[in-house]
Amino acid sequence: MDFGLVLQTDPPASGVVGLMRRAERNGFTHGWTFDSAVLWQEPFVIYSRILEHTRKLIVGPMVTNPGTRTWEVTASTFATLNSMYGNRTVCGIGRGDSAMRVAGRKPNTLARVGEAIGVIRDLAEGREASVDGTPMRLPWVENGKLPVWMAAYGPKALALAGEKADGFILQLADPFLTEWMIRAVRDAASAAGRDPSAITICVAAPAYVTDGSEEQLAHAREQCRWFGGMVGNHVADLVSRYGEHSGLVPDELTAYIEQRQGYDYAHHGRSGNPDTAFVPDEIVDRFCLLGPVGAHLAKLEHLRELGVDQFALYDMHDAKESTIDAYGEHIIPVLR
Repeated sequence: MDFGLVLQTDPPASGVVGLMRRAERNGFTHGWTFDSAVLWQEPFVIYSRILEHTRKLIVGPMVTNPGTRTWEVTASTFATLNSMYGNRTVCGIGRGDSAMRVAGRKPNTLARVGEAIGVIRDLAEGREASVDGTPMRLPWVENGKLPVWMAAYGPKALALAGEKADGFILQLADPFLTEWMIRAVRDAASAAGRDPSAITICVAAPAYVTDGSEEQLAHAREQCRWFGGMVGNHVADLVSRYGEHSGLVPDELTAYIEQRQGYDYAHHGRSGNPDTAFVPDEIVDRFCLLGPVGAHLAKLEHLRELGVDQFALYDMHDAKESTIDAYGEHIIPVLR
């Protein structure tokens, strides 16, 4: 199992670079960031600094979308970083939640995401592709490589990930839902004539290592409760599209948002988010990795048995450095 670190690009950018360097020293292989140009600093500028100050770390957005940048610009940016630092990028992509809504736009359609996956990958790897009906190629790309991983929850998005993406990003760490969604992605890959085992499976969720006391566990839950609210924002879209108890989306994913009142993106992805009071402790425990080292190892081993190739650790809480170090000392050496 590989390990990734996920951060927001809050200023100063030097702090993001420093945490990514710390992660690489502790055995993490991937460095991910949010991508929402209004809420945080521009990640692709910061990726260049991260790549310059690390040796092997692979970087990318978790996740970008097809709407905030034109596709040839996205592909050219990845290809430039790869040319400078040696194919050390990965493109996480989705419909666009905060990036689009904060700018007053609707998230992209799945059809647009599916088309963008192929176009961005082709252009970044030096092949010709059509952008809005115009064929083009980046003539300076040599030996480019850009895997594109898609974030998904709903049945149509899961199918699209299986049909077109190189990897699948699942932003929660509940074993039941992980198994259900991996199966959906792999079934879609098989139906499309692809090798389902060739799709990289990445589970992303907050992790907080405690000393085993109930007091610290309660604190860890409060620090990570924001994640249930962020996931709930996506789940609300699924409920509006498919309805409750539709059978198309597991009730284990949708039931907890019944008390959800709304969502303010000013607090998106941050501990202490006031819009996440509706998230019960049970959901925090299911979706995140909390507790002493042994609890983390047990859950990660279970996820690995289900086919998870990478765990990407959301590190948005008050124990960033100590969590990175704990994983580097006690967890990564056991599971890599």
